[in-house]
Amino acid sequence: MIPDKPLRRGVPKLATPMDRRVLLQMSGSAIVAAALPVRGWAQADPLPSWNDGEAKRKIIEFVERVTTPGEAGFAPPAERIATFDNDGTLWSEQPAYFQLLFVLDQIRDLAPQHPEWKTKQPFASALKGDMKTVMAGGARSIAPLLAATHTGMTTEEFSRRVGAWIETARHPATGKLYTEMAYQPMLELLAYFRANGFKTFIVSGGGVEFMRVFAERVYGIAPEQIIGTSGKLKFEIREGKPVMVKLPELFFFDDKEAKPVAIQQQIGRRPLAAFGNSDGDLAMLQWTAAGGGERLPVFIRHTDSVREWAYDRQSKIGKLDKGLDEAAASGWLVVSMKDDWKRIFAFEK
Repeated sequence: MIPDKPLRRGVPKLATPMDRRVLLQMSGSAIVAAALPVRGWAQADPLPSWNDGEAKRKIIEFVERVTTPGEAGFAPPAERIATFDNDGTLWSEQPAYFQLLFVLDQIRDLAPQHPEWKTKQPFASALKGDMKTVMAGGARSIAPLLAATHTGMTTEEFSRRVGAWIETARHPATGKLYTEMAYQPMLELLAYFRANGFKTFIVSGGGVEFMRVFAERVYGIAPEQIIGTSGKLKFEIREGKPVMVKLPELFFFDDKEAKPVAIQQQIGRRPLAAFGNSDGDLAMLQWTAAGGGERLPVFIRHTDSVREWAYDRQSKIGKLDKGLDEAAASGWLVVSMKDDWKRIFAFEK
């Protein structure tokens, strides 16, 4: 069982000494700065929440090879790009994607203004908490819920809604804030990569406007370094002020083969390292692995049913099937949460 009492978030430990100001500029994260120890910057272990083993060793060796001048795999700082999926890779995705849980909470909050929802599907099922019925209709059922909670408002209004939710809403299984469901080993990994000159990007099927609200504070990843699914926007003047209005039309769905396309279009460099957890990330890892020189494609595998959840090939959420086969055939790194992580969440004892 996951402990109820939260503990202080672990301290990211860096591989080399670094000036505090430089670290802040590279990480963009006040959380990382606040957690740094007072005495000295150098730490023997850059990934303290990782068990000593093959996964940790391969990651550290990769970083050392691409950042050491004279090494065959050395890459100049401009080429040090690392991409990360979000759901299931940087934070949990069970029992449902957190953005969907946000949608359901918003439907309940907005219900008093829409009495017709009591009998109109899929709103009626959503209000009853009947997710089986809602999900049975697939994207067609979810679309009206997304339209009601994600469109018709300005981007600023949407950000305020997400911000209020992320500060108070709690995970249905753990009772923790959703931001506390971020994986401590991955937070350390992000800090370690940035400390070694990498620029880190999120490349996720989640909504880009949704992730931008909290990603910089939680992950140290700036809004302009987030690639995600996005809807169309419209420029308008409202009450004498220019605004961007969210429209009920899809602009870009960032999943599967669309991920490497988005990376090429928006970043313009092939990543040296890419991290995912599902078949939806397979194309991103294939694109990364196909580059010349040192490359690190990594799957995070959910194998811990006690501290988190265990699922892969048969799961409806975060299915990892073809990706496992490709990783085995190509020699990619597969990180086991159960075996490779000392702790999964910062609040664990």
